[in-house]
Amino acid sequence: MNKNFNILNTAKKTLEAESKAIINAIALLTEDFENAVKAIFNTNGRLIVTGIGKSAHIGKKIVATLNSTGTPSVFMHAAEAVHGDLGMITKNDCILCISKSGNSPEIKVLVPLLKREGNILIGMTGNESSFLGKNSDFILNAFVEKEADPNNLAPTTSTTVQLALGDALAVALIELRKFTANDFAKFHPGGSLGKKLLLTVKDILDSNNKPAVTTSSTIQQVIFEISNKRLGVTAVLEEQKIIGIITDGDIRRMLEKTTNFGYITAKDIMTAQPKTIDAEMKVEDALNIMESHKITQLVVTNNGDYAGIIHLHDILKEGIVS
Repeated sequence: MNKNFNILNTAKKTLEAESKAIINAIALLTEDFENAVKAIFNTNGRLIVTGIGKSAHIGKKIVATLNSTGTPSVFMHAAEAVHGDLGMITKNDCILCISKSGNSPEIKVLVPLLKREGNILIGMTGNESSFLGKNSDFILNAFVEKEADPNNLAPTTSTTVQLALGDALAVALIELRKFTANDFAKFHPGGSLGKKLLLTVKDILDSNNKPAVTTSSTIQQVIFEISNKRLGVTAVLEEQKIIGIITDGDIRRMLEKTTNFGYITAKDIMTAQPKTIDAEMKVEDALNIMESHKITQLVVTNNGDYAGIIHLHDILKEGIVS
């Protein structure tokens, strides 16, 4: 092992080289980028993304980002395209071809085939004068002075710039489509992200397990209701309207003050005007209320009526808290 080799210095130089390459890419943006975004936005088909080698891997990531943000996209490997995959392209599709050199043999064979049906071709290349550059309708200039590796061979800064340009395309399309968090949630229904954006309180509420007592209920009745419903809390109702809440903590504090509780009723120890949430609200909103008020339960209402109790444990079970 090279004794003069400093791993941290190499890491810092790599990140510095890649960050500079992205900064330099800003100066290379032209109207072609704007026109490419509009072409993708206005197409009645999909965006077909193609490339070979490391550019193919970048293309797959760009496709994943676009699909998740409202732009239907498909990846087509440049080598497989000439062996039948060209059949996935329809006349309404727009095409993005990624190649650092723009002159690889596969790209030279493929480009004329991509153009023959009149599809708009967007070229992402580090060489505007390349075969791909000259035959593209719009060019996304991904030029880099050199790769980050000491031999200037391994795709590093070049793929970083390609990836960044793909993200820039996606974000521009997000804004052009006015793509919202709710739209995003439709494509991410699984996992904690989708649940945060989609899951409502009523989706996880056990409406058949609604602990409730009246203002005149005895302490024995209150304790039984809390224990029986296993939520550590009960709502206090008066003429079916929520006027308070009693928790395990309220019972303990009462017992610390007196052992003669035969005369005490629910109204005497309840917390009035408890924190509530409507059943149609997002579970994430319920979690935020609990965190801000340092509580573990919320009274749930439905059109103003008592609907049940949501507990922090119910939220944790859904995996919303990462």
